[in-house]
Amino acid sequence: MNGFIHKGRGALSNREGRFEAIRHESIDDGWSQEKAEELPPLATIIQPEPAASIISRNQSPDIPFSQSINPYRGCEHGCIYCYARPSHAYLNLSPGLDFETRLFYKPRAAELLELELRRPAYRCSPIALGANTDPYQPMERKLGITRSLLTVLQRFRHPLVIITKGTLITRDLDILADMAKYSLVQVMISVTTLDNRLKRVLEPRTPSAASRLQTIRALAEAHIPVGVLTAPIIPMVNDADMERILSLAAQAGASSAGYVLLRLPHELKQLFREWLDQHLPERAAHVMSLIRQSRGGQDYAAEFDTRMRGTGQYAAMLAQRFQRACVKLELGQERVARLSCAHFQNPYQAPQLDFGY
Repeated sequence: MNGFIHKGRGALSNREGRFEAIRHESIDDGWSQEKAEELPPLATIIQPEPAASIISRNQSPDIPFSQSINPYRGCEHGCIYCYARPSHAYLNLSPGLDFETRLFYKPRAAELLELELRRPAYRCSPIALGANTDPYQPMERKLGITRSLLTVLQRFRHPLVIITKGTLITRDLDILADMAKYSLVQVMISVTTLDNRLKRVLEPRTPSAASRLQTIRALAEAHIPVGVLTAPIIPMVNDADMERILSLAAQAGASSAGYVLLRLPHELKQLFREWLDQHLPERAAHVMSLIRQSRGGQDYAAEFDTRMRGTGQYAAMLAQRFQRACVKLELGQERVARLSCAHFQNPYQAPQLDFGY
């Protein structure tokens, strides 16, 4: 496939979302260059998003938390494999380049969270940050929405899980270390590949693997429970890195680990195939064949309990490799640590008076 590459971006196209009635399709007129043409960098557009609530809830049996917060929509990291890309279709935007260039933030996030936690009917359970898009993507450095959420959770002594590729999390060691004293926090750092050349096209605006491993070390040294996610595992692309990533993360201080097999919901199927044809054309057919073998003959199967790790021989071999590496490295395989809800409190609620009855 002859394509057009925007430097620093993962997607190769801006194909319409699944709800759009009109489709646009590029056609090769014979004038294309032999190699992909590099286009000027695309600007990032950041807009506020008015939100009426901030906590999302789910009842999925294969997700180890029932509450999550996403301070941002879209993600400038540009990971071509991101399962959250199709969510941009709900905004009438493309899951392709729009997802990594048309970004939204929730300016009232901390205020809305505080209102929710103050409700008398609220029941405490761990909240996940980063379940959809990364809470420490580049715009967090300027906007600080994630840190504002952490200050609220710290004040209420509310447990949370953070999933990120971003090294900016070390900025918040003061809050996280305090929360760790009360078993209120677990961090999972995602490390996808050790190959910097692959990283530049697979997840172009993410920190290097070396930086993420150093982040694991910094968190561990601050006594903050930290694990590593080798996610997603992409057959014949980054699967050979699994054991080495786990080993380096364990050396850096990770105490737990997890992995997810590549998921390709909705528009992501086409976006990923475009990426394969452009960057790994000699392997594209083999990669998709192994994916289909692990998804019941389809590009993706969304059934609970199997969607995260797949089925079939390849998926079973992957699970066995992961299990053996974790046992050897003494890495726990719990998906979320046992966080405490016992310390949850509303600091603005007047204490009940004891009349000695």
